[in-house]
Amino acid sequence: MTITLRLKRDPAVPLEAEVLSPDVLRDLSNDDIRRLTVYHGKRQLRLDEFFDVEGERSCDLVLHGALHKVRWIGRAMTRGSVTVHGAVGMHLGAGMKGGTIEVHGDASDWVGAEMKGGLIRVHGNAGGQVGAAYRGSLAGMKNGTILIGGSAGLEVGMRMRRGTIVIGHAAKDFVGLQMKGGTILLCKGAEIRTGAWMVRGTIISLVPLKTLPTFREGTRYNPVVINLLARYLNELGINLPWSAADGSYLRYSGDTAIPGKGEILVWQPRVNVGD
Repeated sequence: MTITLRLKRDPAVPLEAEVLSPDVLRDLSNDDIRRLTVYHGKRQLRLDEFFDVEGERSCDLVLHGALHKVRWIGRAMTRGSVTVHGAVGMHLGAGMKGGTIEVHGDASDWVGAEMKGGLIRVHGNAGGQVGAAYRGSLAGMKNGTILIGGSAGLEVGMRMRRGTIVIGHAAKDFVGLQMKGGTILLCKGAEIRTGAWMVRGTIISLVPLKTLPTFREGTRYNPVVINLLARYLNELGINLPWSAADGSYLRYSGDTAIPGKGEILVWQPRVNVGD
């Protein structure tokens, strides 16, 4: 049985709701769920002051409403599913270890921050620091997949070690900042300073991308990793254009200011002989 929560009262200030996780709710009765504590600013209040609750004892959670002030949904979850119909607040799926989160709307900053596994899919736009490390932390996401259908803000994948991030539209500055591993796919490119202080990992752009002068231009080739990534995304219902999946890419290595051993692969249009 699915647990369904509908927002009935808009929070006046951010609502800290770490309890909105399948790990917390899976063994609770309907009454127990209603009595759970959330933080409205500094005040501890019951969950049912903000949500109507239906269902009980399930690992599948469905949320309805404008939840842009509701934070920490799915924090450190290890199983089950969370489906959100509406916008969500900061720290969605932070520290997540397993399960799936799907958002039919936009998400704020720190989507999947320091996640360790699972799948997050946001059909709208995302804020900054997708899959990134928190301030002072050495590592961002260590595994898992984050799919953003729209655009994304600053510092996507900052200090990430493993995992996959896909941004459907443009991202802002500092994609892959201090990146240590993993893969970031930019379907519509990014703004400036992509890969700054990058140590390892792969950033792929399906459109022309301005690289930092500390990245060395290398060879043009057809990387196998693109084909493998395209197959993986196809299993998730995302189809890359054939020209991208089987295309030619120009490889940049760096960031030599570190010196780093990362790579940025930029798709190159086919040149027809005789044109």
